[in-house]
Amino acid sequence: MSDVSEVLMSVLSTIRVPKPGDRVHKDECALSFSSPESEGGLYVCMNSFLGFGSQYVDRHHARAGQRAYLHITRTRKAKKEDDNNSGSGHPPKKKPTRLAIGIEGGFDVEQEHYEEEYKVVIFPDKQEVTTEDLGAMPDVVKERVSLSMAGIIAADSVCHTLQVQQWDGEVRQESRYAPDLKQLDNGVKIPPSGWRCEVCGLQENLWMNLTDGKVLCGRKYFDGSGGNNHALLYFQETGYPLAVKLGTITPDGADVYSYDEDDMVLDSKLPEHLSHFGIDMMTMEKTERTMTELEIAVNQRVGEWEVIQESGTTLRPLFGPSLTGMKNLGNSCYLNSVMQVLFTVPDFQSKYVSNIDKIIDEAPSDPTQDFKTQVAKLGYGLLSGEYSKPAPDPVDENSASEAKDYQIGIAPRMFKALVGRGHPEFSTNRQQDAQEFLLHFINMVERNCRSGPNPSEAFRFLVEERIVCQQSQKAKYTQRVDYIIQLPVPMDQAINKDELQEAERQRENGDSTVTPVRAQIPFAVCMAALSEPELLTDFWSSAVQTKTTATKTTRFASFPDHLVIQIKKFTFGLDWVPKKLDVSIDVPDTLDLSALRASGQQPGEELLPEVAPPPLMTPDVEVKGILGSHGNEEDDSLYSPLLSPVLDDCTVSQLCDMGFPLEACRKAVYYTGNTGIDSAMNWVMGHMDDSDFSTPLVLPGCSGGTTPTMESVSEEHLATIVSMGFSREQATKALRATSNTLERAVDWIFSHLDDLESMEVSEGGRSAAESEAAREPPPGPCVRDGPGKYELFAFISHMGTSTMCGHYVCHIKKDQQWVIFNDQKVCASEKPPKDLGYLYFYRRMPE
Repeated sequence: MSDVSEVLMSVLSTIRVPKPGDRVHKDECALSFSSPESEGGLYVCMNSFLGFGSQYVDRHHARAGQRAYLHITRTRKAKKEDDNNSGSGHPPKKKPTRLAIGIEGGFDVEQEHYEEEYKVVIFPDKQEVTTEDLGAMPDVVKERVSLSMAGIIAADSVCHTLQVQQWDGEVRQESRYAPDLKQLDNGVKIPPSGWRCEVCGLQENLWMNLTDGKVLCGRKYFDGSGGNNHALLYFQETGYPLAVKLGTITPDGADVYSYDEDDMVLDSKLPEHLSHFGIDMMTMEKTERTMTELEIAVNQRVGEWEVIQESGTTLRPLFGPSLTGMKNLGNSCYLNSVMQVLFTVPDFQSKYVSNIDKIIDEAPSDPTQDFKTQVAKLGYGLLSGEYSKPAPDPVDENSASEAKDYQIGIAPRMFKALVGRGHPEFSTNRQQDAQEFLLHFINMVERNCRSGPNPSEAFRFLVEERIVCQQSQKAKYTQRVDYIIQLPVPMDQAINKDELQEAERQRENGDSTVTPVRAQIPFAVCMAALSEPELLTDFWSSAVQTKTTATKTTRFASFPDHLVIQIKKFTFGLDWVPKKLDVSIDVPDTLDLSALRASGQQPGEELLPEVAPPPLMTPDVEVKGILGSHGNEEDDSLYSPLLSPVLDDCTVSQLCDMGFPLEACRKAVYYTGNTGIDSAMNWVMGHMDDSDFSTPLVLPGCSGGTTPTMESVSEEHLATIVSMGFSREQATKALRATSNTLERAVDWIFSHLDDLESMEVSEGGRSAAESEAAREPPPGPCVRDGPGKYELFAFISHMGTSTMCGHYVCHIKKDQQWVIFNDQKVCASEKPPKDLGYLYFYRRMPE
C-alpha cells in the first residue's frame, strides 16, 4: 500500500477537483460510444475530466501524460414488476393525463437503476485504489483524491445537462386581451348543448367567439379531418381575438385560444366572459376532448411501432455491421434518419470511417469539440456492428441474450451537441425538418473540408437557368450550385379527383365520419411541373429597356453521383396556416434524367446585354444632396438624389430575413427596378456566385474611392475571425461585405472560400495593382458529372401534421433488402411505403 501511496503522491499535482463550469464526461467515451455499462467500464481523466473506454484510455495516457483516472463501472439492477405494467414494454405504465415529460401525470421518462463501482486507476501499471484503500493513506493524499472523486461523482455529466428531464406542454400564459376584452351587448345567449357551426352546420370541434358569441368550427387538419376553418376565417374578418372550445367548459376552466397570439391561453375572467352569453361554468360538463387530450393521443400513437410504419406486419429484427440503431434523445429522429442514410454513401464512409485511426491520432486535446473526430466516431459506431446487439432485458437478466426488436444502439449526444452548437433550432430538443438538417450538416462538412476529400461533393451539382425575353427572344444563362431537387406537388393533377371532391363535399355537409382520402399524384406529373418553363410577368429586359414577360427554364448542368429529391409536402394555406399535403406519389425505383441536361447557349441565339435598369426616382426628391454617414459638407455627391434611388425597404428586408447579405439585397432591388420580391429573388439566385455579390452597391458616376467599402471594421470582430484560421485580409473583406456584422461575416466567409483562397494573404502584401495583375480567376465549384440514370437506395418518411412535430424513420436498401431504421429498432422491411416518403436518395447506376 505504501507503493501505491507514493505513486499517488507523485501525481497529486495533476489531480483536480471539478469546479462550476467544468465539463465532466462521465457517461460517454470521447472517441467511441463506450460507457460505464460497457465491458471494461469508463475511465475519467482526473485532470481534464474527459471519459475514455478501455480501448482508448492507454492512448490518452500516452498522448496527454495523465496517469490518474477514475474508473466507473455500472451494472443494471433488475426492475421490480409493476402492477400497472402491461407487460408489452411499449406503452407507458400509466396512462398520461398531462402533456408533459418527467412530471406527475405526464409521459414517463424511463429511469434505469444501476449499481455503480468507483476506483482510482494509476497508469501505466493500472494500479487500483478503492475508497477503503484511501483511508490508510496520508491525509494530504486522502483529502485531494477523495475530493476529486466526490466532485466527479456529484457533477452533472455533459450528457445529462444536454438531455431534457422535464417538459411541460400545458404551461399557458394569460392572454393580453383577457383583462379588457370588449364583449358586444347583442343579446346572444348560448344554450348548454346542441351547438352547430353557424356556417357549415358541423357539430364537433366548435369554438365560441368571446366577443360576440359566434359559434363556428375549428381548423381543418392535414388529413382533411377537423373543422372547416370558419372560426379562424371569422377572426381574420373581424379581428375578435379570443374563442373558447365548446364541450370543454367545466367548473375548473376550459380551452381558450387567442388567434392573434396564435396559442392556447389563460383567461382569468372566463366565468365573467361566459356568463355574458348565459353560460354558467359551474353547471357545465365536459363533452369534448380538450386540445391537450388530443395532443396526448397523437403522441401516444406516434410512439407505437405499428402505427408509425408497416402496420400489421411482424418485422424481423436485424443486427450486425451497418445495421446499428440510434437512440432518440428527445425529438432527434430527424438527425438519426439523416445520418443513417449519409453513412450509406461511400464518400462519407471513406472520409470518416476508413481513416478513423488516423483521425483519432490527430485529434486535439479535447476531441469532444472536434467536428471530424465526432463525425468519425458516429460513422464507426453505425458501421462497425459493435453496438448492433439486442438490448438486455432489465427485468429478467436470464433472457438478456434473446433477440429483441430493439438494440443497445448508440446515443449521438456529443455529435448532436456539436453540430447544433450556436444554431437557434438544432441546438434545442424541438423536432426539426430533416431536409433543413441535411443541408445544415452538408454546410458543416463544406466548412471542415477546405483541404482533402470532401464527401459532400457526392451530392453537389450545377443548375442552369435560362431566361428568355419574350419580346426580344434574347436569352440569359446563369448557373448555381445545389444539393437537393425540390419537387413540387401539383394537387390539381391528382388521378382520384372524384374521390377527393366527394370526401370534401361530405365534410362540408357536416359528415364527421367520412374516411380521409389520400390524393394520388403521378411522379411524372411532379417532374413535369419541375421542368416546364416558368412565366415571369414582371421581367426587366435589358434588350428592350422595359418590363416585359419572360420564360425561365431550369435544367441540370451536371449530374451528381448521388441525387436527393425532396417532395414539397409542407406548405401554407391561403390563411397562412401551415399544413402537410397528404399525398401518395408513385416514386420509381429507377430514374432517367438525361432529357433534363442543360445544353447551354443555342446556335444563333443572342444573349441579353448586361445593362442595369435606370435608377428609381420619386417626384418629391429635392435636388440638393442628402448627407449621410459617408458624406460631408464640402462633397455629399455620394448621397445626391441622382445617385441614391429610393429602394423598396420592404423587399430589401424580406431578402435580408432569408439570410442574404444586406448589400446584395439592395443590389437585387435596384437592378430589378423595384419590381417586387419575385424578381429580386431571381436576381439574387442568378448572381450568388458573382465575386462582388456582397460588396456595397456602387452607382454609376460614383467614385470607388469614396464608397462604403473603405469603412473601418471592428478590431474585436477581426480578432474573432482571425482566431478561426483566416487571414486579416480575408476577415476584413468578410466584415466589409456584411456591414461589420460578425455573425453574417462568418457565414459569408464560409460561403466564399474559393474567392478568399485566391487572395494575397501575406501581412506585408503587394500593391493592389500587383495583386490584381497576379491574381488567377477563382476556380469554379468542384462538381462531378456523369450519366443521369439513377436507382433508389434510401428514403426518409415523416409522420405528423408538420415538420415541427411527429416522427421520422428511414428505409435503406442493404444487399437488395429494404431495411427500416426507426431509432433503436432496425428490422427487415416487408412493405416499404415508397409512395409516402419525404426525402428520396438515388445513386448513379453503373454504366
